[in-house]
Amino acid sequence: MRKPQKPLSYQTLLAQAMGRIDPVTKAVTPPLHLSTTYLFDGDNGYASGFAYGRPDNATVREAEAVLKMLENGEEALLFSSGMAAATAVFMACDPGDHIVAPVGMYWALRGWLRTEARRWGLETSFADTSSPDAVKEAIRPGKTRLIWVETPSNPMLAIADIAAIADLAHNEGARLAVDSTLASPIHTRPLDFGADIVMHSASKILNGHTDVIAGALVTKEKDAVWERIEQHRKLQGAILGPFEAFLLMRGMRTLGLRAKAQAASAAILAQRLVTNRCISAVFYPGMPNHPGHDIAAKQMTDGFGHVLSVRLVGGPVHATASAATVSLWKRATSLGGVESLIEHRASVEGPDSPCPADLLRLSVGIEDVEDLFTDLDKAMRSGCPMISCMS
Repeated sequence: MRKPQKPLSYQTLLAQAMGRIDPVTKAVTPPLHLSTTYLFDGDNGYASGFAYGRPDNATVREAEAVLKMLENGEEALLFSSGMAAATAVFMACDPGDHIVAPVGMYWALRGWLRTEARRWGLETSFADTSSPDAVKEAIRPGKTRLIWVETPSNPMLAIADIAAIADLAHNEGARLAVDSTLASPIHTRPLDFGADIVMHSASKILNGHTDVIAGALVTKEKDAVWERIEQHRKLQGAILGPFEAFLLMRGMRTLGLRAKAQAASAAILAQRLVTNRCISAVFYPGMPNHPGHDIAAKQMTDGFGHVLSVRLVGGPVHATASAATVSLWKRATSLGGVESLIEHRASVEGPDSPCPADLLRLSVGIEDVEDLFTDLDKAMRSGCPMISCMS
């Protein structure tokens, strides 16, 4: 009897875009389908499954299939941006529904929840989602329909216990959605821990080349709420363009290699920076003293992600000066690209930001880690009071 074939690894399936060969040309690279309209059949049906470009596209479907495989989900949808993907989940709720969201989360989505969500009749409570007890306290029995967590969180790298919060949500008849942008499916698969929907800003490490704006949702099961999300994308015209989907697919084919390498470099930097006299705190879930380390170790594999944040001893002036002095690190927003980025988040988020003013967020790329450390250390030393007082 022939032995059952061992399932292929995620990295193998990613590298070959799940092994699909174009049936017409036999191309090993998935083709780019740009057409916005398609030929109807004689009876005005469309047996091909495609009628118009706003609700659907063949190239988009191929990238969605890879995402679905990566997250162990039933269905995936790509959107024109991470914000379009995230807000589609909230807009699938009914007016009057209550939502629990993190105190520390992506600033643009937090702003949307505080302003636009109210206009849709949604009520939001912000809680410390790194504490299941705080989430439980924020739930309104009979009203809470969605719990949204971000793990690791941006930019404080807090960790949410996905399994524990999923139980809280399901006991209340609510759904749990997880923004897993900073983790990527290489490090965490939230659906495996009980989440109902996982969201990604696919502009980040999924694509990895800082040349695509995209968002993604993957669902554990296709239910009535997911159908509402599908309908929202269709009617709002929020689908990702085919060229962007083609670029995203190209980027995802190296995701397994990039995510592991970037996480390894981030871990080395965190270990070295924690003893640096110019730094008062390092936030990285891979560090044993991180408050969420034990949970992260249970739900993250192949590393703890490519993003870390540091607080500088010289305060906001020292932080902004250090970001201005680097030469190898790029002073720019976003994260997950092959190039390393440094950002003073409080400046970007504005006066209402909960982010400490002395904090710098670091997105680690694929450069040599020694070069990255040397450049960052030199920049921090130039205005560090701990260094100057000893000279």
